[in-house]
Amino acid sequence: MTLRLPTGAPFSVEQQTWLDGFFAGLDLGRERYQAPAAQLTVEVLYGSQTGNSSDLADQLAGGLRASGLGANVSELDSAGTGVLTSGAGHVLIVTSTYGEGDMPDNAEMFWEALSSPDMQRLEHLSFAVLALGDSGYDDFCQAGRDIDIRLEQLGARRLTARVDCDVDYEDCAARWIDAAVAAVVAEAPAGAAGAPPAGAGAGTGSAQERRSTGPKWSRKSPFPAALAASRRLSAPGSAKEIHHYEFDLADSGITYTAGDALAVMPVNDPELVGAVLGRLGLDGSQDSPGDGGGTLFDTVLTSREIRTPGRDFITAVADAAPEGVLADVIRRDDRDALDSYLWGRDILDLLEENPSVRFTAERLLELLRPLQARQYSISSSPLASPDRIHLTVASVRHSSGPGARSHGGVCSTYLSDRIADGDLTGIWLQPNAAFSVPEDGSRPVIMVGPGTGIAPFRGFLHERAESGATGSNWLFFGDQHRATDFIYEEELTGLSERGVLTKLSLAFSRDQAEKVYVQTRMRQEAEELYRWLEDGAYFYVCGDASRMAKDVETALLDVIAGQSGGSENAAQEYLARMKKEKRYVRDVY
Repeated sequence: MTLRLPTGAPFSVEQQTWLDGFFAGLDLGRERYQAPAAQLTVEVLYGSQTGNSSDLADQLAGGLRASGLGANVSELDSAGTGVLTSGAGHVLIVTSTYGEGDMPDNAEMFWEALSSPDMQRLEHLSFAVLALGDSGYDDFCQAGRDIDIRLEQLGARRLTARVDCDVDYEDCAARWIDAAVAAVVAEAPAGAAGAPPAGAGAGTGSAQERRSTGPKWSRKSPFPAALAASRRLSAPGSAKEIHHYEFDLADSGITYTAGDALAVMPVNDPELVGAVLGRLGLDGSQDSPGDGGGTLFDTVLTSREIRTPGRDFITAVADAAPEGVLADVIRRDDRDALDSYLWGRDILDLLEENPSVRFTAERLLELLRPLQARQYSISSSPLASPDRIHLTVASVRHSSGPGARSHGGVCSTYLSDRIADGDLTGIWLQPNAAFSVPEDGSRPVIMVGPGTGIAPFRGFLHERAESGATGSNWLFFGDQHRATDFIYEEELTGLSERGVLTKLSLAFSRDQAEKVYVQTRMRQEAEELYRWLEDGAYFYVCGDASRMAKDVETALLDVIAGQSGGSENAAQEYLARMKKEKRYVRDVY
């Protein structure tokens, strides 16, 4: 619509001339800069355990919008399969794999519905899947593979091939995003993909270019943070070695939220590096093969995984020593037997047990996986500690293999043994929006975190204290012995005295003849626990995924079923509602 002055408007000829020019300029600007409304909207769904898939889903949506298309971003569970059956024509999915080939927590209900025999056909749907995983595990990218195959079985049409990304996923994911966006744009009706909105700037480029405008510090460019403080938390005589660390954020610009994780880039144990190279007869002082520069020793020290053997290295050793125990285990094709054999063994163990194996420097670097950062739940709140991030880390140590050689966790012993206060370490933030305190500070919170699983809940309690949250807080904490393993005891006692920590349920498993765990305390406190749930409490779990988290969920279901008088199925439905309401959240590993 063209703007015009009404006839008879009380303006002079000069004023009318100026206003006509002004309105004409507005019309021109509107025609030039107003982008057409998107006529095609893509559903972008993600399943994420640590936040990487969530970040990529946002990048993907940004690419679609920059191409003039609409994009809705949702968690898989929040969207449900209804988004697939309700008329959506284009769906793009980004998901990680959790545990032993499982769906992430926020994709479990989606997968249960999608894999059901009653799931309706999806011939109207066009889709593409980006899968994230770790090739060190047998079920590499299994969650993404399962969704991709199931959608095809239901008649949906694949827009572009699924891509399986390893731990160094950024470039791989960027290429898939560009391909997926191009595939949707190519199918968009005439005029559906309009010009990018004015001022889109870098957003109009490729995914690689768009990614460069994201957070400054990342896997490829970590922030060199100074270790500002460290102290041992577990007492002498403890079977565990737990430390508290603080990293100075300085001028990094890093801002975090209670519940986020911190990625720490370790350096290998130089003694282990020297032993591996010596066993292979390689000179560590020689120039490193490839374009990286530096010596072979430095390359292995700072950029190769030597603590946990990867699939390529395992296969190469077995091929080079076909009469060895490792090769025999692989030939039996027994996954449990292979996992049992490999447990606790590192690169040097496999080489020592197969003395005939030799690799050149070039071949060794090809077989070794890139050294990965380790992620730890942040144990502080930005409201109480805006300039420092705190971590609570158990140093992993054990003896095994020939001669019962001492082994140590790559990053946990790097922090405890090989850096001192003031030393710089590469870090970057891993946001975890799904694992945070309730926005409504009046809601009650139940936290289950034995051992170092207490880490995020220490941050939660400080967050609730500093924000003035009025909701009650209940912590289940435990370990082996109260005398040696009650970490942060004085701090928790102080929070209890201040009224921040409403209830503290302790479970020290080896202080009595019969072992007592946090799930034991949950069952003992069933009536009150269920009352908290009925009052709208949020239930959080942090810690070991293989046993503790499963046992806690079983106990929670038992409490719900027993206190409600309902069936096991009814308890499962109750828990499913909690998941959908984001009131049952886990940070497990």
